[in-house]
Amino acid sequence: MKESESRLLPITQFLTRVPYWLVLAIVLALLFFWGIAHNGDYRVIFDATRKGVWTTVYVSLIAYLLAVLLGLLIGLMRLSRYRLVREVSSFYVELIRGVPMLVLLYYIAFVGAPALVTFLNHLATPLINAGWVQELNVRDLNFTLRAILALMVGYSAFISEIFRAGIESINRGQTEAALALGMTGGQTMRYIILPQAVRNVLPPLGNEFVAMIKDSSLVSALGVQDITQLGKVYSASTFKFFETYNVVAFLYLLMTTTLSVGVRRLEQHMSRSRGERPQH
Repeated sequence: MKESESRLLPITQFLTRVPYWLVLAIVLALLFFWGIAHNGDYRVIFDATRKGVWTTVYVSLIAYLLAVLLGLLIGLMRLSRYRLVREVSSFYVELIRGVPMLVLLYYIAFVGAPALVTFLNHLATPLINAGWVQELNVRDLNFTLRAILALMVGYSAFISEIFRAGIESINRGQTEAALALGMTGGQTMRYIILPQAVRNVLPPLGNEFVAMIKDSSLVSALGVQDITQLGKVYSASTFKFFETYNVVAFLYLLMTTTLSVGVRRLEQHMSRSRGERPQH
């Protein structure tokens, strides 16, 4: 083999493995960055909207972490041996999944948040009367926090189903063996079943985070200063809708495509570790 061919071999192998759609996406991203660097309008729009990237990531990340915790709890409740616990959790899942995310966002922002403040003030009445704490006001819950609560509630129902399916995928013989060794049900779930289930559900959990990044654009309906809201404000003041929403779409695509590639790599890694053939 010639020296020049040996140098090109790693590049050739990379091009044969990488998906064509990813190559096209990278080319388009580079062209868009070039357009931003050489076009004054795009550069101004990019500077005006990129400030909302942090808000989008912050809202999505906090809401996702809370949704995972709540979803795990609901998923465990759906597998409880007590029928009342199962029915309550099933009612929650079916109710939340049947409501559109935008409607849920409005409901929690303008109905759930005031109800929560009233409930907390009722619980803290003795402390308020004693002067130890101040009475909460609805305005103390800003719209960013309300948006996080809405996304948390909405996605917890879907994530709970992911955890439930992951737990049920574990061979029941492992539970029986652990109980036969003297472990309690809680110990079996914590040390035997749950670690394996979490490993199995990591790829779908990653896909849910990608979906949450996209659905976080709905928080602009509450005036939260995310990418969509800043783009809406800028386009309304300059009437440059085409250029503005090109930049907005590009920023979302950049985040979601990067995360999707990461999730796919995780799926392939886990498939290889289990001895399965990775899907392309």
